[in-house]
Amino acid sequence: MMVSYRSGETSGRGTAHPHGGRITAQPSASALGPPIRREVIPPHPQASVRVLTHDFPSEICGWGYHPEYEIHLITKTRGSFIAGDHIGTFAPGHVSMMGPNLPHDWVSDLAEGQVAVDRDAVIQFSDEWIRRASENLPELAEVSELLQRSTRGLVFSGATAWRAAETILACVHSHGVEQLGHLFKLLALFAHAPVDEYELVASEWVGRPTDAASRDAGEAGLSYILDNLTGDIRLSTAARLAYMSEPTFSKYFKTATGMTFSNMVKKLRIAYARRLLDTSDDSIAQIAERSGYHNMANFNRQFLAEVGSTPSAYRRLESDQKPPPELFSLGLRAPSS
Repeated sequence: MMVSYRSGETSGRGTAHPHGGRITAQPSASALGPPIRREVIPPHPQASVRVLTHDFPSEICGWGYHPEYEIHLITKTRGSFIAGDHIGTFAPGHVSMMGPNLPHDWVSDLAEGQVAVDRDAVIQFSDEWIRRASENLPELAEVSELLQRSTRGLVFSGATAWRAAETILACVHSHGVEQLGHLFKLLALFAHAPVDEYELVASEWVGRPTDAASRDAGEAGLSYILDNLTGDIRLSTAARLAYMSEPTFSKYFKTATGMTFSNMVKKLRIAYARRLLDTSDDSIAQIAERSGYHNMANFNRQFLAEVGSTPSAYRRLESDQKPPPELFSLGLRAPSS
């Protein structure tokens, strides 16, 4: 059985380091996991930035936000990621940059009990630090537009992505001035990336659920969907888990995620079905069942609406003919400029 592990479903391995290094899986306090949280990233007296690797699942994973910029590399596994109102898929080599306070999460498809060791390589730095550095280093002015773009989430591709992956790992394995040098190289690479090698993924107006009710509805709903993606999913159950009435839950869930509960379920299920079509030899009927669809006509209709082709037609396409995950998984398509 394949399940999507999230924060709160861990193997009980390892410990967390408060300032950087490597974070491994930790047991959770509850099956549902904590509500969407403002992650507190404590400053280190001897480091300007936080650089770390961590396993999946681990206590650091989960739908959350923080005031720091985050550069993120996936080194192994496939799955779905959420950034604001965007739902996409990832594979090894996935490189992204998330701006301050943009909720995000990467959820791997793992066998039950499996842990992906060092799945993530992460670099985090504060807006205050990069702004103050820019005051003393005028050369950093060239990254100001990059910082602004990142507030909507950036996903890189092509040569930019693989060069960035190498530089992120170099940053992980270095210290001091050498580490900062790799970070500045990385920012320059992103700032000068060709327009066809990056995409802004989230809409400008989403990504900052500041009230507790929206945060709780978003986390409870996403946890429930991801834990039951291949089974029966009901709005009434999600609302009960959030301790809300159905109308109240629906309102706050959309505020938090940028889309309705039913649309989120559909997009995550179709994204999962697409990966099964790409990576397995299962029949279309088996994939529909594994993706939570028990009616083939409904599955074909939903897949066609999201991807632009039927599942069977999609499977016959060559890899370079298939739409990128970002094109069919986005709810509210962000404009390109």
